[in-house]
Amino acid sequence: MTPPTHNIHGTAMVLGTTGFLVIGPSGIGKSRLALACISAARQMGHFAALIADDRVDLSMEQGRIIARCPASIEGLIEIRGAGIAKLETVPAAVMDWAVLPVGAPYDPRMPPENEELPLPFGGGLPIVRVPIENGVHMLAALRALLPEKLGF
Repeated sequence: MTPPTHNIHGTAMVLGTTGFLVIGPSGIGKSRLALACISAARQMGHFAALIADDRVDLSMEQGRIIARCPASIEGLIEIRGAGIAKLETVPAAVMDWAVLPVGAPYDPRMPPENEELPLPFGGGLPIVRVPIENGVHMLAALRALLPEKLGF
């Protein structure tokens, strides 16, 4: 039996052995964050791939949150202001974290403790907030916030 799928607005990627669901309102920088992290990880010689950009199909399978790409947008990522580009993808991955891009001014300055993204089928993903300002190396920020969690 196929588990129920819920289509959400977001971007999903894998960095090393860890799955990330990038969340937030339209225009916040989800695609930019994913592209920057995937590119930086690959330049360092690590595995990194896009699963889906803009729309993500989520399901709960054997107690794990699985992300897949809707067929109509497979392998595509929006580069805001420049157009749609093709990017190497993987068909599915387990999601471990939700990433919330944040920009200045930071309000609140510090994120809430144990912040979690509730999921449509129950449960949730822990949220890590990552600054998206010019000059911030997003993968470096993610690695500093989640030491030893990326698998590289």
